[in-house]
Amino acid sequence: MFTDLLRRLTAPEPEQLPDPDARLALGALLVRVARSDGDYAAVEIAQIDRTLMARYNMGPAQAAALRAQCEELEAEAPDTVRFTRAIKDAVDYDDRVGVIAAMWSVVMADGVREDEEDSMMRMVASLLGVTDQDSHKARLRIS
Repeated sequence: MFTDLLRRLTAPEPEQLPDPDARLALGALLVRVARSDGDYAAVEIAQIDRTLMARYNMGPAQAAALRAQCEELEAEAPDTVRFTRAIKDAVDYDDRVGVIAAMWSVVMADGVREDEEDSMMRMVASLLGVTDQDSHKARLRIS
């Protein structure tokens, strides 16, 4: 189902993603961080839906449908580096900080910061070219 998108994400020189694909890549990244601690909790799923609704101005049913697609993409995707590369190439710095903030909102949704989630956040922020300071500021805005 996602063969073309995955091919573009894994290309040596990925092209800028069209909006629907960028939404899938971002959503899949949110799912990946939520799953990183081995507990894909309902509260994290609800936060992903809220994030998608707010970011893309959609209703609950649309957000849930998009999240379901993102879950499938995340399960099929080879690695986090390619998601982040596609997002980095597709959005400017301020929007990438927004991606980090959205990810922190998912990490913090269950009230517990696991080591795996912290590790994932450090890696993703670095791969997105977001400074540690800006990632920290984004986390503080969420908590």
